[in-house]
Amino acid sequence: MITRRHLLGATGAASLAVTLGTLSGKGRAADDDFRALVVVYLNGGNDGNNTLVPTDGAYGDYQFARQNLALPKSSLQALPGTAAGHTFGLHPALAPLVNLYTQERLAFIANVGPLVEPATAAQVLAGTVDVPPFLMSHNDQTAIVQGWTVQDDTSGWAGRALELLPSRLQNRLAAVTSDTNRTLVLGRRSPVSFMDGNGNNSWWGIGDLARPQEIGAQSLGRMAKWQFANGYEAEYARTYGMAFDDATFIAQARAAVVEPSADFGSADERVATGLRNLASLLPYFRSQGFKRQVFLQTWGSFDTHTNQRGSDRNTQDAQLAVLGKALAAFDETNRANGLDMNVVTLVMTEFGRTIRPGSGGGSEHAWGNHWFAVGGPVAGKAVVGRFPSLVLGSADDGDLGKNGRMVPTTSSDQVGATLMQWMGLQGSQFHDVFPNLVNFEQKTIPLLRT
Repeated sequence: MITRRHLLGATGAASLAVTLGTLSGKGRAADDDFRALVVVYLNGGNDGNNTLVPTDGAYGDYQFARQNLALPKSSLQALPGTAAGHTFGLHPALAPLVNLYTQERLAFIANVGPLVEPATAAQVLAGTVDVPPFLMSHNDQTAIVQGWTVQDDTSGWAGRALELLPSRLQNRLAAVTSDTNRTLVLGRRSPVSFMDGNGNNSWWGIGDLARPQEIGAQSLGRMAKWQFANGYEAEYARTYGMAFDDATFIAQARAAVVEPSADFGSADERVATGLRNLASLLPYFRSQGFKRQVFLQTWGSFDTHTNQRGSDRNTQDAQLAVLGKALAAFDETNRANGLDMNVVTLVMTEFGRTIRPGSGGGSEHAWGNHWFAVGGPVAGKAVVGRFPSLVLGSADDGDLGKNGRMVPTTSSDQVGATLMQWMGLQGSQFHDVFPNLVNFEQKTIPLLRT
């Protein structure tokens, strides 16, 4: 456990660690059992149909159904080999990820989404199977895919799982968010830490928390020790104190680390700056003896009902270019820092988009989608799960209007259980964290190396 006194002395200790090479990745903590899950949540519903595209005979189905949204086959970035019964290409903006796939560090999860129980499109259309409530609602599906059980439990699956890990894997800053979005990492009884994705944790009003010897930071520190008899005031003071301690620790950590040399992209893009800052801090967290951490970064405007294609900043084309560059640099930096097998990055979103285009040059809300994971522990060069038919009205299409709303064949809970098992969650605890998994014979998927 890192005490308040240890926090205030962190700068000096960290400087020594830099000198010894620990923070640069040249050294390694003596007891290295560090694992971090980084979740990049694409806000709005990324169009997976234009992220991962079949290049064999199924491309004809894709091209016919997608019409003006179809990516030219010649523009797709070919992925080597076959997977899930197809050959595939990536959206051209994701070209930086092709090498990661080739190196078996990137895997896609086909047709994934929230499920109460296994379901087919025929069952959904007939109303004979239980499905998640409020499908295709941004707020509701974001909450559900991140862990809401719709049983008066608003915590998230990562937060619940972290609370059940054995004590030897418990540490501070275990559940971290980069903004006010926090469902995924919210536990039933434990706090969520905030780490500004833009690296602005240092200054709190008049105080620079990276310089605790100065009067501004000392004044803030004294406020964190206030005690009150009134229950509401006492809870406020307790919460303030925890936030102050976290922010002080992070500010001093930032002052101690070296910025990555890899090119993450524009500093104006939050996902680029967030992953850059996190990449610099992960070796520091490991050097402090941390064991398990989950980081949530929410980013993007992927609700592309109109103008999905093009170069404007909020098109899917432009946003995927930002994402691909940042993810490749993040993986490069983790490897350079000796964290090759310690970090997994999951890219997820609330739902997919219709295969049939909308009227405004975009796509509409759907259900199943394609997610992907990056990192040394990933069993890469693979498409996990069953890739759906891209024929409108096919046996995978759960839409009465035959618009291509795919019914998921892999549950988001199966993905979460796979990742949290890697973090240390026992199989006997799955149903405490993922109640709907009781309905699934297969609890996990072959996403990670064994």
